[in-house]
Amino acid sequence: MPKSITQLSALCLILCLSLFSRLGYAAPALYKVEKAGVTSYLLGTVHVGDHSMAGLSPRIISAIDATSALVVEVNINALSPSEIQRRSSPFMLLTPPKSLKNQISSHNYTRLTDYLAKKNISIDLFSQFAPWAVMVTILQMEYQKLGFKDDFGIDKQVINYAQNKAMPIIELETLEQQLTMFNHLSTHGDHMLTETFKQMGDIEHHFLDLIHAWKKGDMAALSQYYKLSFDDSEYGQFSEKVMLIERNNNWIKQLSSQLVKQPLFIAVGALHLPEKHGLLIQLQQQGFTVNKML
Repeated sequence: MPKSITQLSALCLILCLSLFSRLGYAAPALYKVEKAGVTSYLLGTVHVGDHSMAGLSPRIISAIDATSALVVEVNINALSPSEIQRRSSPFMLLTPPKSLKNQISSHNYTRLTDYLAKKNISIDLFSQFAPWAVMVTILQMEYQKLGFKDDFGIDKQVINYAQNKAMPIIELETLEQQLTMFNHLSTHGDHMLTETFKQMGDIEHHFLDLIHAWKKGDMAALSQYYKLSFDDSEYGQFSEKVMLIERNNNWIKQLSSQLVKQPLFIAVGALHLPEKHGLLIQLQQQGFTVNKML
């Protein structure tokens, strides 16, 4: 599988953005986390989904009901669209004399112009967008074309369920912290656009494979995607550090103290769970017993 495709899929899994069938629920990996007589649950999520994902599975609902608070990356439901736009703009927009055109290669600028023109969108609308913001926009359009959007993601459903129960919702980071992560990746913005265009035709196949692995709770397959996404290349190591390692380490500092005080239901992107820097191993290193629920 091309590394660039898995990097794009990883971006969707981590940030953007659970496919529950109306005919039968998916069985994503759900973990029981225990220490000091307190039992919590950890669910790796996918941030986007389609219309077929109506409703949470009974075992996820039961796990949420058995806890006293929900933990998520960021509670977007707490922010209005206008507030998200206001707080995102300083990160997404370039300050003159910087512009999209002088931040990427002429080749990528031409390809981007042609891509947007086919969708009846003028590139002038993106003249002050940072390259990473344009890349995320492209990915959103491609996933929407496949019928996926964040409204149907497992994160959104879990948050909605918790809100209906008037359940406290704890955030692991702020919107600004997530946007800062993107800005750190901006030094590779032109490279990311190059890979986006190079593999655009294969996104559907590999993205759906990744979703299928998540639906089955196949952590071995997700670990393989992780290794392909964050390989030994300079960019692979850099993106792993910025997108996962630093964030996971920060989350563990918060979770290790909270998990012994009250039962929590933790819902974060699936690629935050596997491998040596993942939450599963780090929780075990902190003295927690972690078991996959069957």
